[in-house]
Amino acid sequence: MKNGRAVVVAGVGLTRFDSYDGQKGRPKKEYYDLGSEAILKALDEAGMTWKEIQAAFCGSVYCGTASGHQTISNIGMTGIPIVNVENACSSGSSAFRLAYQMVAAEIYDVVLAAGFESMPRGFIRSTAWPEWQRFMGFNVQPAAYAMAAVRYMEETGATVEDFARVSVKNRRHGALNPNARFQKPVTLDEVFSSRMIAQPLRLLHACPLADGGAAVILCSKDKLKSKSKMVTVAASVLTSGTYGHVYGGGSVKIKTPDTITISAEQAWEMSGYGPEDMDVVQAYDTMAPGELWDLEKMGLCKKGEAPRLLREGFFDLGGKLPVNTDGGLLSRGHPLGATSLAQIIEIYRQIRGEAGPRQVPGAKIGLAHAMGAGPNSAVVILKR
Repeated sequence: MKNGRAVVVAGVGLTRFDSYDGQKGRPKKEYYDLGSEAILKALDEAGMTWKEIQAAFCGSVYCGTASGHQTISNIGMTGIPIVNVENACSSGSSAFRLAYQMVAAEIYDVVLAAGFESMPRGFIRSTAWPEWQRFMGFNVQPAAYAMAAVRYMEETGATVEDFARVSVKNRRHGALNPNARFQKPVTLDEVFSSRMIAQPLRLLHACPLADGGAAVILCSKDKLKSKSKMVTVAASVLTSGTYGHVYGGGSVKIKTPDTITISAEQAWEMSGYGPEDMDVVQAYDTMAPGELWDLEKMGLCKKGEAPRLLREGFFDLGGKLPVNTDGGLLSRGHPLGATSLAQIIEIYRQIRGEAGPRQVPGAKIGLAHAMGAGPNSAVVILKR
């Protein structure tokens, strides 16, 4: 895989993920308010003006037609190409990859990747399946994760308590993150006393939906205003599913690589690094058990090993490989278009030493992984 010229992060911006529906004393903000707020923060950190941005890629899922244009019109319409990206929960990292490629290929020097969302309220029925599969219930995400969790338990010996420990860890980390929707730790008892949503998964095994915005400005090294603590993109990879690993399709008799494994292997090849080189990781934890198999499928530990390492504190702040240091989706919340960019931003903050009370000492390289319906799998590796 060819990398092209070096691409660096000029600045990032992030809103708090929350419900901005104007109800019960909460402020009313639309996706374009949240998206433009994040973009302005990124410009400020980069020391750039809007006129320096040469192209923009904007990720969202439920915002409708021309959502990127509506968001950017709050800042200034300068005639640049604005591309709207819908790629389910990996929309933001897909926008990031497109921005990265534009700079690496020397088509543009300064490019914006933004993600934002105002989430519909209530249960989300994904349309990422054929109609007959939706009719049968394949698009009921908690149920799909519950079935995968049962299989994972059968294959590895993992327990529901292991899943609960993921929730406890991430909510403990989230308590240190002022941008997280949930900033209160939970106990194992509280997880087990929360209501069942899809056997064996309970409410506190699931991430909360949220509204929010995130933005990352990428550029060539010569356009960077300050080279102090410079962060370089070591890899940006996007893969899709393979036959045999698609919800509602494929065959258990045909063994093909999982898209998570494919994306991680491509990222290792592209960056020249391996799992043993990572100092900090953002794993995709839309449901608690997903974090465990996510880490295993990326090769960060062996299959079936993640639950034991979790129990030993391996993935905690202060552990050998801290995972979801900002609380992950389980604490931060999940505004689909912004989520994967927020993961990337957490890695950026960590390796610049700017994560405050959740800082991983000496972090120099980190990985962010997101999944999306399709399926899609996106891996980004940043380095100092």
